[in-house]
Amino acid sequence: MPLPTIPSGNVFSSLPTGFNVDNSCRFNDADTPYFSKSFGTPSDGKKWTFSCWVKGGDLGNASPNSSRNLLGARIDSSNYTDLQFLSADRHMYILDYTTGGGGAYGKTTGILSLAYYRDPAAWQHLVWACDTSQSTDTNRLKFYVNGVHNTTVTANRYMDQNREITMNKSGATVDVGRSPAGYYYWDGYMAEVAFIDGTQYAASDFGEFDEDSPTIWKPKDFSGDVTFGNNGFYLDFKDSANLGNDANGGTDLSEN
Repeated sequence: MPLPTIPSGNVFSSLPTGFNVDNSCRFNDADTPYFSKSFGTPSDGKKWTFSCWVKGGDLGNASPNSSRNLLGARIDSSNYTDLQFLSADRHMYILDYTTGGGGAYGKTTGILSLAYYRDPAAWQHLVWACDTSQSTDTNRLKFYVNGVHNTTVTANRYMDQNREITMNKSGATVDVGRSPAGYYYWDGYMAEVAFIDGTQYAASDFGEFDEDSPTIWKPKDFSGDVTFGNNGFYLDFKDSANLGNDANGGTDLSEN
């Protein structure tokens, strides 16, 4: 099934949306840029949503930085989560590793979209939405691209029910634009970056299809319609002197 499209170039100013996104942030991986924040006690460690608009730049494959992280969380080398475009083929991917969990060995969750996302000319809207309290394992982590729920995925292990992964744990260091391990730097643009603590939202909470061109997906103002929770944040990049400003009013992210 073809994905809905959005125009190349400046999608945010080219559509009569009633909501204009005026700012984005450019990441040059050679400069090793990222934003960082430490998480406290979550509103609900089983539920979270990450939404962002991206336009890829250098999607090269040079090891060891072959993957491109959009968001990562890390407590230590045995407890971490990465949301990324994976290596050469640019699949949408989540990797979570947690030690213990009822056994002597760690539990690894790796859920991979089988679709490719390699177009550097167009903006794309990406959503990862998690709720491990769901009884159906395939509903515990959902991928959306340009408003479409991508159900074509493969997993080496679906998340266990009621599992609290590192992405929304107290004490985790959370980085936007790289893995907190210190690699997988994003290269390209990001806009409208939002992390939601405590709710599994759908893509339709952050965007909508155009009335006159129903195959075109466009952003909408979500700031008053979602509950961010204790660890939630919203980067709108409106203040060039403070790009890490949390527009939701929480603690700002540090700029690196």
